Amino acid sequence: MGLRGDEELMDKLTIVIQDAPYGSEKVYNALRYASALLTQQVAVNVFLLADGVGVAKNHQKTPTGYYNTADMLRQLIAKGVKVKT
Repeated sequence: MGLRGDEELMDKLTIVIQDAPYGSEKVYNALRYASALLTQQVAVNVFLLADGVGVAKNHQKTPTGYYNTADMLRQLIAKGVKVKT
């Protein structure tokens, strides 16, 4: 890790998502956090575990008021996020 002033910077972070894609805002917030980290030049890995595997499912029926998590994940992958299951 590098240092800039009094701030400690992360070079890489792995986010573990193990919740179902809908029903709470945990997955949505984890994906938003990943996106925010990319703007800080942090390499991001996402590990989908258990119910979290559903986050990547194509052709999801997205509940009203929720973002499509597969679309969000696809956008993150296009920006360089590595995803593993």
